[in-house]
Amino acid sequence: MAQANVELRSVSRQDVARIREWLRDEEVAESWFGRYSYGDPAHLGYHPEEMDGVSDEEWRRVFDNPEHRMLSVYVGGEHVGEVHVAVEETLGDGQLSVLIGGKENWRRGYGTAATRAAMGAAFSDWGLYRLWVDVPEYNEAALNMFRHLGFVHEGTLRKSRPHEGSRFDSVVMGILSTEYEDRIAPP
Repeated sequence: MAQANVELRSVSRQDVARIREWLRDEEVAESWFGRYSYGDPAHLGYHPEEMDGVSDEEWRRVFDNPEHRMLSVYVGGEHVGEVHVAVEETLGDGQLSVLIGGKENWRRGYGTAATRAAMGAAFSDWGLYRLWVDVPEYNEAALNMFRHLGFVHEGTLRKSRPHEGSRFDSVVMGILSTEYEDRIAPP
């Protein structure tokens, strides 16, 4: 599959409205952060349902937060997803999450391209040393994508993910900036 050409942009109010719609789909919500115990789709950094009508000041507080770097994923001018890096500045690392929202855009290489772009931003622009992901064991497509991009298994969170009435392990994978530079970074 050819490499998708993605662009990471600042999150707009229209993007959040689309994310809200995408997360109403159970399969999409489960591929992102899952659901809170009270049933709403989980989202680190902000609650999409609460962003309608917030003031510009509140919007900036959420989306200009250096501890939660959130960017919209665009392909050919179309919003297709969001990347989020929860930054732990004192450790120099960040937890990466990638959402490709509309299922019609799944398996087109957009998640891989968005992850590559997020890795470039995290290591080159934000100066992070390590990126890590927490992927439920049932999301084999994501596990394979992160392996392909050089992430390595760092641990397992036992039965940490509720899903369809059962509990599943979650796989923690990471990549260091030096590994990125040696294997993944564009020349």
